[in-house]
Amino acid sequence: MTSALTLTRTTIGQKVVVAVTGLILFGFVIGHFLGNLILFVGPEAFIDYGWTLKHNPPLLWGTRITLLVAVVTHIGLTMSLARRNASARPSRYKKAREDQVTSYAARTMVISGPLLAGYILFHIAHFTAPGLAFGGAEFDHVNIYANVVSSFNVWWVAAIYVFANAMLGLHLFHGAWSALQSVGAQHPRYDSIRRNLAIGLAVMVAGGNMMIPLAVRGGLVGDAEQLRAAAEHAEELRAEAGMLTGDHDDVSGEELE
Repeated sequence: MTSALTLTRTTIGQKVVVAVTGLILFGFVIGHFLGNLILFVGPEAFIDYGWTLKHNPPLLWGTRITLLVAVVTHIGLTMSLARRNASARPSRYKKAREDQVTSYAARTMVISGPLLAGYILFHIAHFTAPGLAFGGAEFDHVNIYANVVSSFNVWWVAAIYVFANAMLGLHLFHGAWSALQSVGAQHPRYDSIRRNLAIGLAVMVAGGNMMIPLAVRGGLVGDAEQLRAAAEHAEELRAEAGMLTGDHDDVSGEELE
Protein backbone atom coordinates (compact mmCIF):
# COMPACT_ATOMS: atom_id res chain seq x y z
CA MET A 1 0.00 0.00 0.00
CA THR A 2 2.85 2.36 0.94
CA SER A 3 4.65 1.54 -2.30
CA ALA A 4 1.51 2.33 -4.31
CA LEU A 5 1.08 5.69 -2.58
CA THR A 6 4.76 6.53 -3.09
CA LEU A 7 4.47 5.63 -6.78
CA THR A 8 1.62 8.08 -7.32
CA ARG A 9 3.56 10.94 -5.67
CA THR A 10 6.22 11.06 -8.38
CA THR A 11 5.71 12.31 -11.93
CA ILE A 12 7.16 9.16 -13.46
CA GLY A 13 5.07 6.99 -11.16
CA GLN A 14 1.91 8.87 -12.04
CA LYS A 15 2.64 8.51 -15.75
CA VAL A 16 3.09 4.76 -15.33
CA VAL A 17 -0.20 4.42 -13.41
CA VAL A 18 -2.01 6.57 -16.00
CA ALA A 19 -0.56 4.34 -18.72
CA VAL A 20 -1.61 1.12 -16.96
CA THR A 21 -5.13 2.34 -16.19
CA GLY A 22 -5.35 3.63 -19.75
CA LEU A 23 -4.45 0.18 -21.08
CA ILE A 24 -7.13 -1.36 -18.83
CA LEU A 25 -9.71 1.05 -20.23
CA PHE A 26 -8.40 0.48 -23.76
CA GLY A 27 -8.85 -3.27 -23.28
CA PHE A 28 -12.43 -2.79 -22.12
CA VAL A 29 -13.22 -0.47 -25.03
CA ILE A 30 -11.98 -3.10 -27.49
CA GLY A 31 -14.00 -5.84 -25.76
CA HIS A 32 -17.10 -3.62 -25.70
CA PHE A 33 -16.60 -2.81 -29.37
CA LEU A 34 -16.38 -6.50 -30.30
CA GLY A 35 -19.56 -7.17 -28.31
CA ASN A 36 -21.34 -4.37 -30.13
CA LEU A 37 -20.50 -5.96 -33.47
CA ILE A 38 -22.71 -8.93 -32.54
CA LEU A 39 -25.57 -6.62 -33.50
CA PHE A 40 -24.72 -7.38 -37.14
CA VAL A 41 -24.97 -11.14 -36.55
CA GLY A 42 -28.68 -10.82 -35.83
CA PRO A 43 -31.20 -9.76 -33.18
CA GLU A 44 -31.26 -13.13 -31.38
CA ALA A 45 -27.47 -13.25 -31.04
CA PHE A 46 -27.30 -9.67 -29.78
CA ILE A 47 -30.07 -10.19 -27.22
CA ASP A 48 -28.41 -13.42 -26.03
CA TYR A 49 -25.14 -11.52 -25.61
CA GLY A 50 -26.78 -8.96 -23.30
CA TRP A 51 -28.75 -11.66 -21.49
CA THR A 52 -25.60 -13.68 -20.78
CA LEU A 53 -23.77 -10.66 -19.37
CA LYS A 54 -26.67 -9.72 -17.08
CA HIS A 55 -26.82 -13.27 -15.72
CA ASN A 56 -23.12 -13.49 -14.91
CA PRO A 57 -22.83 -11.25 -11.80
CA PRO A 58 -19.15 -12.03 -10.99
CA LEU A 59 -18.07 -11.02 -14.50
CA LEU A 60 -20.46 -8.06 -14.70
CA TRP A 61 -19.70 -6.53 -11.31
CA GLY A 62 -16.03 -7.46 -11.38
CA THR A 63 -15.72 -5.56 -14.64
CA ARG A 64 -17.73 -2.60 -13.36
CA ILE A 65 -15.67 -2.25 -10.18
CA THR A 66 -12.38 -2.58 -12.07
CA LEU A 67 -13.51 0.05 -14.57
CA LEU A 68 -14.68 2.42 -11.84
CA VAL A 69 -11.32 2.25 -10.04
CA ALA A 70 -9.43 2.61 -13.35
CA VAL A 71 -11.52 5.59 -14.52
CA VAL A 72 -11.28 7.50 -11.22
CA THR A 73 -7.54 6.84 -10.95
CA HIS A 74 -6.92 7.69 -14.61
CA ILE A 75 -8.81 10.99 -14.47
CA GLY A 76 -7.39 12.02 -11.10
CA LEU A 77 -3.76 11.41 -12.03
CA THR A 78 -4.20 12.90 -15.51
CA MET A 79 -5.46 16.13 -13.92
CA SER A 80 -2.56 16.06 -11.45
CA LEU A 81 -0.03 15.66 -14.27
CA ALA A 82 -1.67 18.48 -16.23
CA ARG A 83 -1.32 20.80 -13.23
CA ARG A 84 2.33 19.81 -12.77
CA ASN A 85 3.09 20.40 -16.44
CA ALA A 86 1.40 23.81 -16.35
CA SER A 87 3.35 24.92 -13.30
CA ALA A 88 6.67 23.53 -14.56
CA ARG A 89 6.29 24.96 -18.08
CA PRO A 90 4.23 28.18 -17.94
CA SER A 91 5.17 29.15 -21.49
CA ARG A 92 4.92 27.04 -24.65
CA TYR A 93 7.97 25.68 -26.42
CA LYS A 94 9.00 27.97 -29.24
CA LYS A 95 9.99 24.88 -31.21
CA ALA A 96 8.38 21.49 -30.89
CA ARG A 97 10.63 18.85 -29.39
CA GLU A 98 11.36 15.90 -31.62
CA ASP A 99 10.24 13.35 -28.99
CA GLN A 100 6.97 15.13 -28.31
CA VAL A 101 3.75 14.16 -30.05
CA THR A 102 2.42 17.39 -31.53
CA SER A 103 -0.52 15.93 -33.38
CA TYR A 104 -4.03 17.30 -33.33
CA ALA A 105 -5.04 14.38 -31.09
CA ALA A 106 -2.47 15.39 -28.47
CA ARG A 107 -3.62 19.01 -28.46
CA THR A 108 -7.26 18.05 -28.01
CA MET A 109 -6.79 15.56 -25.15
CA VAL A 110 -7.83 18.22 -22.63
CA ILE A 111 -11.08 18.66 -24.59
CA SER A 112 -11.80 15.06 -25.57
CA GLY A 113 -11.30 13.81 -21.99
CA PRO A 114 -14.16 15.79 -20.37
CA LEU A 115 -16.38 15.25 -23.41
CA LEU A 116 -15.85 11.50 -23.18
CA ALA A 117 -16.59 11.56 -19.44
CA GLY A 118 -19.93 13.22 -20.19
CA TYR A 119 -20.58 10.74 -23.00
CA ILE A 120 -19.90 7.78 -20.70
CA LEU A 121 -22.46 9.05 -18.20
CA PHE A 122 -25.01 9.52 -21.00
CA HIS A 123 -24.24 6.08 -22.43
CA ILE A 124 -24.74 4.41 -19.04
CA ALA A 125 -28.00 6.27 -18.45
CA HIS A 126 -29.13 5.46 -21.99
CA PHE A 127 -28.55 1.71 -22.17
CA THR A 128 -28.00 0.55 -18.56
CA ALA A 129 -29.40 2.54 -15.66
CA PRO A 130 -32.10 3.65 -15.73
CA GLY A 131 -32.46 3.08 -19.49
CA LEU A 132 -33.78 5.91 -21.64
CA ALA A 133 -36.48 5.52 -24.29
CA PHE A 134 -35.95 7.33 -27.59
CA GLY A 135 -37.87 7.10 -30.83
CA GLY A 136 -41.27 6.44 -29.32
CA ALA A 137 -40.54 2.87 -28.16
CA GLU A 138 -40.57 1.89 -24.50
CA PHE A 139 -37.17 0.91 -23.12
CA ASP A 140 -36.84 -2.86 -22.72
CA HIS A 141 -34.12 -4.32 -20.48
CA VAL A 142 -34.34 -7.63 -22.32
CA ASN A 143 -34.86 -6.57 -25.93
CA ILE A 144 -31.69 -4.54 -26.23
CA TYR A 145 -31.78 -4.89 -30.02
CA ALA A 146 -34.98 -2.84 -30.20
CA ASN A 147 -33.47 -0.27 -27.82
CA VAL A 148 -30.53 0.28 -30.16
CA VAL A 149 -32.65 0.51 -33.30
CA SER A 150 -35.27 2.79 -31.76
CA SER A 151 -32.64 5.14 -30.30
CA PHE A 152 -30.51 5.50 -33.41
CA ASN A 153 -33.54 6.15 -35.57
CA VAL A 154 -33.53 9.52 -33.77
CA TRP A 155 -31.02 11.59 -35.72
CA TRP A 156 -29.61 13.62 -32.82
CA VAL A 157 -29.02 10.51 -30.69
CA ALA A 158 -27.12 8.92 -33.59
CA ALA A 159 -25.19 12.19 -34.05
CA ILE A 160 -24.13 12.18 -30.38
CA TYR A 161 -22.69 8.69 -30.72
CA VAL A 162 -20.91 9.44 -33.98
CA PHE A 163 -19.34 12.62 -32.58
CA ALA A 164 -18.42 10.97 -29.27
CA ASN A 165 -16.70 8.11 -31.07
CA ALA A 166 -14.76 10.56 -33.22
CA MET A 167 -13.47 12.08 -29.96
CA LEU A 168 -12.85 8.55 -28.65
CA GLY A 169 -10.70 7.79 -31.69
CA LEU A 170 -8.52 10.86 -31.11
CA HIS A 171 -8.26 10.05 -27.41
CA LEU A 172 -7.38 6.39 -28.04
CA PHE A 173 -4.73 7.30 -30.60
CA HIS A 174 -2.83 9.66 -28.35
CA GLY A 175 -3.55 7.55 -25.26
CA ALA A 176 -2.12 4.40 -26.86
CA TRP A 177 0.91 6.30 -28.15
CA SER A 178 1.61 7.88 -24.75
CA ALA A 179 0.92 4.69 -22.78
CA LEU A 180 3.44 2.69 -24.78
CA GLN A 181 5.95 5.50 -24.37
CA SER A 182 5.37 5.69 -20.59
CA VAL A 183 5.99 1.96 -20.07
CA GLY A 184 9.25 2.14 -22.03
CA ALA A 185 8.17 0.95 -25.48
CA GLN A 186 10.00 3.76 -27.26
CA HIS A 187 12.77 3.66 -29.81
CA PRO A 188 13.30 5.78 -32.94
CA ARG A 189 13.48 2.61 -35.02
CA TYR A 190 10.03 1.47 -33.86
CA ASP A 191 8.23 4.79 -33.38
CA SER A 192 6.56 4.54 -36.79
CA ILE A 193 5.26 1.06 -35.91
CA ARG A 194 4.00 2.34 -32.57
CA ARG A 195 2.27 5.26 -34.28
CA ASN A 196 0.66 3.08 -36.94
CA LEU A 197 -0.49 0.60 -34.29
CA ALA A 198 -2.10 3.40 -32.28
CA ILE A 199 -3.79 4.79 -35.40
CA GLY A 200 -5.02 1.36 -36.46
CA LEU A 201 -6.54 0.52 -33.08
CA ALA A 202 -8.19 3.95 -32.77
CA VAL A 203 -9.70 3.78 -36.26
CA MET A 204 -10.86 0.20 -35.75
CA VAL A 205 -12.67 0.90 -32.48
CA ALA A 206 -14.07 4.36 -33.29
CA GLY A 207 -15.01 3.43 -36.84
CA GLY A 208 -16.59 0.17 -35.76
CA ASN A 209 -18.70 1.90 -33.12
CA MET A 210 -19.79 4.55 -35.63
CA MET A 211 -20.97 1.81 -37.98
CA ILE A 212 -23.82 0.91 -35.63
CA PRO A 213 -25.79 4.20 -35.61
CA LEU A 214 -24.95 4.73 -39.28
CA ALA A 215 -26.17 1.24 -40.17
CA VAL A 216 -29.43 1.86 -38.33
CA ARG A 217 -29.87 5.24 -40.00
CA GLY A 218 -29.13 3.68 -43.38
CA GLY A 219 -31.68 0.89 -42.92
CA LEU A 220 -29.06 -1.87 -42.95
CA VAL A 221 -30.04 -2.92 -39.43
CA GLY A 222 -33.42 -2.97 -37.73
CA ASP A 223 -35.99 -3.71 -40.42
CA ALA A 224 -39.51 -4.88 -39.52
CA GLU A 225 -38.62 -8.57 -39.75
CA GLN A 226 -35.60 -8.20 -37.50
CA LEU A 227 -37.55 -6.20 -34.93
CA ARG A 228 -40.28 -8.86 -34.92
CA ALA A 229 -37.69 -11.61 -34.40
CA ALA A 230 -36.10 -9.58 -31.59
CA ALA A 231 -39.47 -9.13 -29.82
CA GLU A 232 -40.28 -12.83 -30.10
CA HIS A 233 -36.87 -13.89 -28.77
CA ALA A 234 -37.12 -11.47 -25.84
CA GLU A 235 -40.49 -12.99 -24.90
CA GLU A 236 -38.99 -16.48 -25.12
CA LEU A 237 -36.25 -15.49 -22.68
CA ARG A 238 -38.77 -13.95 -20.30
CA ALA A 239 -40.87 -17.13 -20.40
CA GLU A 240 -37.79 -19.29 -19.84
CA ALA A 241 -36.72 -17.16 -16.87
CA GLY A 242 -40.22 -17.42 -15.41
CA MET A 243 -40.17 -21.22 -15.71
CA LEU A 244 -36.75 -21.49 -14.06
CA THR A 245 -37.80 -19.31 -11.11
CA GLY A 246 -41.21 -20.91 -10.80
CA ASP A 247 -42.90 -17.61 -11.61
CA HIS A 248 -45.10 -18.09 -14.66
CA ASP A 249 -46.11 -14.45 -14.74
CA ASP A 250 -44.24 -12.09 -17.04
CA VAL A 251 -40.67 -11.52 -15.88
CA SER A 252 -39.73 -7.90 -16.37
CA GLY A 253 -36.30 -6.82 -17.52
CA GLU A 254 -35.92 -4.69 -14.40
CA GLU A 255 -36.31 -7.78 -12.20
CA LEU A 256 -33.78 -9.65 -14.29
CA GLU A 257 -31.12 -7.07 -13.55
